[in-house]
Amino acid sequence: MNIGIKKSIMTGGKEISIETGKLAKQADGSVVLRMGDTMLLATVVAAPEAKEGVDFLPLTVDYKEKFAAAGRIPGGFFRREARPSEGEILIMRLVDRALRPLFPDDYHAEVQLMIQLLSYDGVNNPDALCGLAASAAIAVSDIPFNGPMSEVRVGRVDGQYIINPTVAEMKVSDIDIMIAGTVKDIVMLEGEMKEISELEMVEVIKLAHESIKEQCAFQLELAAEVPTSSPKREYSHETHNEEVKAKVYEFAMEKCKDVARQGLANKAKRSELFDAIKAELKATYTEEELAEVGGFISTYFSEVKKKAVRWVMLHEQKRLDGRKFDEIRPIWAEVDYLPMVHGSAVFTRGETQSLTTLTLGGKLDEQMIDGATFRGTEPFMLHYNFPPFSTGEAKPIRGTSRREIGHGNLALRALKPVLPEDNAYTIRLVSDILESNGSSSMATVCAGTLALMDGGVQIKAPVSGIAMGLVADDGKFAVLSDILGDEDHLGDMDFKVTGTSKGITACQMDIKVDGLPYEVLIQALEQAKAGRLHILNKIVETIAKPNPDFKPQTPRIEAFNVPNDMIGAIIGPGGKIIQGIQKDTNTTITIEELENGEGRVQIMSNNGDDMAAAKSRVRMIAFPPTVEEGETYEGKVKAIKDFGCFVEILPGTDGLIHISEFSWEKVAKMEDVVKEGDVLKFKVVGKDPKTKKWKLSRKVLLPRPEKPAAEAAPKAE
Repeated sequence: MNIGIKKSIMTGGKEISIETGKLAKQADGSVVLRMGDTMLLATVVAAPEAKEGVDFLPLTVDYKEKFAAAGRIPGGFFRREARPSEGEILIMRLVDRALRPLFPDDYHAEVQLMIQLLSYDGVNNPDALCGLAASAAIAVSDIPFNGPMSEVRVGRVDGQYIINPTVAEMKVSDIDIMIAGTVKDIVMLEGEMKEISELEMVEVIKLAHESIKEQCAFQLELAAEVPTSSPKREYSHETHNEEVKAKVYEFAMEKCKDVARQGLANKAKRSELFDAIKAELKATYTEEELAEVGGFISTYFSEVKKKAVRWVMLHEQKRLDGRKFDEIRPIWAEVDYLPMVHGSAVFTRGETQSLTTLTLGGKLDEQMIDGATFRGTEPFMLHYNFPPFSTGEAKPIRGTSRREIGHGNLALRALKPVLPEDNAYTIRLVSDILESNGSSSMATVCAGTLALMDGGVQIKAPVSGIAMGLVADDGKFAVLSDILGDEDHLGDMDFKVTGTSKGITACQMDIKVDGLPYEVLIQALEQAKAGRLHILNKIVETIAKPNPDFKPQTPRIEAFNVPNDMIGAIIGPGGKIIQGIQKDTNTTITIEELENGEGRVQIMSNNGDDMAAAKSRVRMIAFPPTVEEGETYEGKVKAIKDFGCFVEILPGTDGLIHISEFSWEKVAKMEDVVKEGDVLKFKVVGKDPKTKKWKLSRKVLLPRPEKPAAEAAPKAE
């Protein structure tokens, strides 16, 4: 029996199939997407009507990776999928940012889109498929939508671009960019790369758009076969009052333009002047009239303010704070601000400020990740905090927000390509945003670079970041460098770019306007490059290169490889050997198996002598010298018996000093002359043929006592 409709498309040489009408049929839209043996279920439901008083789109995007998809049982006490992981949240954001601008502006019904990973083959990444699955679910529903849209990942291996690369291909790729778009436009991108040029970035976007166009056309073909997908549902979620609108526009437009022309750098002063115009406008109405049309006044005044500021930018080339389009706000920075941390920096650009701290730890400090598609550890963490006081607000704090996770991840991706390849430390950067009016994620990148260099981490090159904006209307456009928070809100594009002097390391773009020409995008990238380099110069003025050494309070780490078959000897039975070394030397030692058949030993200590002692003892076990007969050694007494004592010649190798070989004087009891832990000097004199144990002698190294004179004199004849 045939259930549902199934169609396939080839993307990047890989087949993707989408099936609808088989699972989750009570949802407004439901599809199962499959690539290889990776499968996703995407469902969408929209409320029949908008809730009263809601004047925005209440869209929720959820993504859940089922552990069963990879044949695993979740960890933890409850053994079930719990709150979303950071990885899942980042995927939700990618889908949300691509979908949200494509719903009609006047559609305010609650929409819930859920994506679930049902099967994972370890080859095909599900995150690159979530956007396509989500859009397809909406396409086969009757929910109003200005799509379809799709997302693809672009990688590059040996100079060749790959659409939706496999997990293995991504391990050797120097580019990882997720790009979303419609048939006409690119709407979102985010990714990391190893210092690529602006022209290479545009080349990647163009390549991705070709696949996106094909996938959008494919969704339309699929939807055409689903009777319930057309026509789309009718709705009326907004009411308007044209009389009030006309009055607000006539009263406030020129007044708002006058405020925009003043070029006030102080955000609070600008807000005060705009609020005064709104209050003056409301004063023209009676209290009874305000009770009836007050909501309309607020809505239309926001529209007027936005249009007025944009008009002044496009027609008079004046920004809200008086800067030129490519001008960067004043910057000051400072390193070594906090005395006891491993590295610190304050970076301030205009009214945006980040205080970032660096902490360096060992292998045991790595972040443990237990997910359906990845299980392992992460040695580099960047945590971003955005407290309400940074914008002068008082709000309840309800845990880490999705926005904070997203901004921190962007800064992490920006800095990751410049970390030293031989880094032995676990690195944690924490950016606390103390002021915000403009891009705090880009301030985090700059402060993170400074903190790393202050802490002595030998990064390959400093990284800076800049947030770009775009205002476009009536055939005119303006590309804005280092945008304000207000410019982000009223603009048509938010484009963040980070990089070194050589090229781009990360980017994030959200476009809110249809039909952005590539020429405008190229100009934005070139203008961003100039801004990045300007900010980079300010960073280098603060600290030109990484400090040559770590802070005194930073623990020292040394790491070296050992033969894989010696790991067990280093650890010892039940961990006895390695625990003993750590206790004796006051160090922390970790060992991991590498893929190349070796083991990696990491020793962490705050004392040079302790480090040397621990390193020597581990290396003696891993690379044991052979015991040679006739040689002299020094070692600890391991055990005492009636017939002698056992002494460690080399780590893992003991020998016996018989009671008769301890000293020239006769020893009655071994306990009287030696105790466990004593260090003795001895000579290897042979090996017992029965026990195969080395025979040792202490007395041969001691001066032989002279005989008494009476014994030495010859007897009389």
